[in-house]
Amino acid sequence: MTDRSHGIPPSDLDDADLHRELAHLHKTRHDTVLAGSEDALETHTKRMLALEREFLIRFPAEGAPDPRRTRAGSRENAGQPVTGTA
Repeated sequence: MTDRSHGIPPSDLDDADLHRELAHLHKTRHDTVLAGSEDALETHTKRMLALEREFLIRFPAEGAPDPRRTRAGSRENAGQPVTGTA
């Protein structure tokens, strides 16, 4: 029998459930950091990282930074020279 004491394994979640679970963990992160026990914070962190890894595997484009938020994109947007581009 699978141990699901810390939730369904991220790889077993469908896309909608993965989005929902990840959003919920991000909403509860602050409270866990401020008021949770060390065990709660460790469990929360492990679950969050596992969900984030699965999310990035399934949706790499959604996890990619907006080009304007990168150093090169910011320089290009400001009309400054960008090194290392063709």
